[in-house]
Amino acid sequence: MDESARRIVVLGKTGAGKSSFAKTLCGEPVFEVDHTAESGTQKCQAKFMSVGGRMVLFIDTPGFIDTDRPGEDMKSEILKCITECAPGPHVLLIVLKVEKYTDHEKAVIDKINQYFSDEALRFTIIIFTHGDQLPEGTKIEEFVKQSEALGDVIKKCGGCCHVIDNKYWKNNQGDEYRSNQYQVAELLKTIDEIIEANKGGYFTNEMLQEVKRDIQQEEGRIKQSSPNITEEETAAKAKQSVFKNLLSKAAGVTTGALLGAFFGGAIKLMKEERSLGLAVGVALGTAAGVAAAKGMMADAATASDTIPAGSAEPAAE
Repeated sequence: MDESARRIVVLGKTGAGKSSFAKTLCGEPVFEVDHTAESGTQKCQAKFMSVGGRMVLFIDTPGFIDTDRPGEDMKSEILKCITECAPGPHVLLIVLKVEKYTDHEKAVIDKINQYFSDEALRFTIIIFTHGDQLPEGTKIEEFVKQSEALGDVIKKCGGCCHVIDNKYWKNNQGDEYRSNQYQVAELLKTIDEIIEANKGGYFTNEMLQEVKRDIQQEEGRIKQSSPNITEEETAAKAKQSVFKNLLSKAAGVTTGALLGAFFGGAIKLMKEERSLGLAVGVALGTAAGVAAAKGMMADAATASDTIPAGSAEPAAE
């Protein structure tokens, strides 16, 4: 396992093209792509791959921000993603389609605004797929301006957005902008800029740090009891053990609370349901989380938007 790899979590609604995007990004198939009527990633998948000469842990997720997927189905996949990316992702990529902005797309943006803290959005890039739907001569920044809500989210991401086309933009045919080669190169520059701006750090919070500590402790126990197994096997066993423990502790916690805790939006969620932060803290067994949640319950009416929900952690782990 490469601890120096950049951890990239890819999010987006089902069918947006997340798995195909991974192939476009690294130039070869990474995840199996389902082209059936019910296409889309059904399970959280994590794989190491080389992108632009750099090692990346690419974490593909099911539709966390879908508006029509049963929440209970998502709980185990959210916890798996948390376990895979702990102590936190260097970059979050949200994949959307180039398409007419409808009520369904508005609901997706509303979910992003609900679950993502402003701190998490500092580490976020919006990637648009189906670039062939972009009118000729139009850049993605111009397309985004058609929706005020979408434009506001991208502003919170520091204006970071790019466009690709997994099907048609495979070769440069005279228009550099409508070329995946060009767009991937620009995306890699943006990823580098985000990591550099955060001094090599990553998005983290108390829960993600606690999960990382649990994994490290479990790795130590495994090495003592089974000294002959490889580092990769040790890491896999440790993550699986911590994941099972998280899943048992998260019984009764809503999917929204887990997403809010993951992306730092728990404080915003407290406005609507003050017990959510406490439920996450108790269920996941994080002492600081419980203390913070109790504090939020006491101060939610006045301080809910001023308490930092996440932070940039230095690269050293």
